[in-house]
Amino acid sequence: QVQLVESGGGLVQAGGSLRLSCVDSGRASSNYPMGWFRQAPGKEREFVAAITWSGTSTFYGKSVQGRFTISIDNAKNTVYLQMNSLKPEDTAVYYCAGDPSGDYTRDVAWDYWGQGTQVTVSS
Repeated sequence: QVQLVESGGGLVQAGGSLRLSCVDSGRASSNYPMGWFRQAPGKEREFVAAITWSGTSTFYGKSVQGRFTISIDNAKNTVYLQMNSLKPEDTAVYYCAGDPSGDYTRDVAWDYWGQGTQVTVSS
């Protein structure tokens, strides 16, 4: 049974950095892409980044391109999201997702979800 557990969220000042982690308990038996989404209050869930299981290909949403980096450590069953140059508009609950089918930029394409971790960026 797949279980995704995020950690690393918190409060940071604008311009600062945070690194989110997501441990995937089901990864040892399956190889599938992983991703991150975020949802701000009153807004739809937004695609942030995705990575293939091998780690060789990465994809980013336009709003985070050049500032965020997604990576994967299959030995630890963990995917990371390094967030630099954070802005107040990055404030949201960040969700880890696994195993997409179809358009990976759409949240409905993903089968597995974590519970989310709050990121708050103060101005």
